[in-house]
Amino acid sequence: MHPVEVLLLPLGRALRNRRPDEARSIANAPELATGHRIALTSPSFRDGETIPAKHCGPFIGPDISPALAWDALPAGTAELLLVFEDLDTPTAAPGIHTVAAFAPAGDGLAEGALTPDSPAVRFLRHLGRAKYVGPRPLPGHGPHRYRFHLYALDTGIDLTKVAGVKQLPQAVAGHVLASGTLMGTRTS
Repeated sequence: MHPVEVLLLPLGRALRNRRPDEARSIANAPELATGHRIALTSPSFRDGETIPAKHCGPFIGPDISPALAWDALPAGTAELLLVFEDLDTPTAAPGIHTVAAFAPAGDGLAEGALTPDSPAVRFLRHLGRAKYVGPRPLPGHGPHRYRFHLYALDTGIDLTKVAGVKQLPQAVAGHVLASGTLMGTRTS
């Protein structure tokens, strides 16, 4: 265990029973609601399984985004929006790790595609970061569930004009054609 993790271990244990209100997940925003589904998968892990270390953050892995695949997108899909959240942070609401938008080219994203230098991907700056931020649960806090949300939009979204994660649902209101999720887990 890394020395930083050792220092954080008592805090993680103290907060072990503190979990967010899952009703406050971005998935529950009425602006993102749709009855149409996209099957979202990854060749790196199946729904509900452990996310491999290489897709995790500091002291676990190198923060490489996993490959993602989806089935047929609805007609009229102009852009895809990907949101990655931690459903078990010791905060009031689930924690957002990554928000990215990109054109619907093909039926998936290659491993490592979510990088700041990729011309095909745009990120919403969040907590000072504009990149893929992999799982990194607080040491000692216990298992965390991480959910990838994929939204098919009928228009492009300029993430530079979205003030923050809280304003994201309103920015895409009325433009969500379909959605899909993929859940993974990780324990520090």
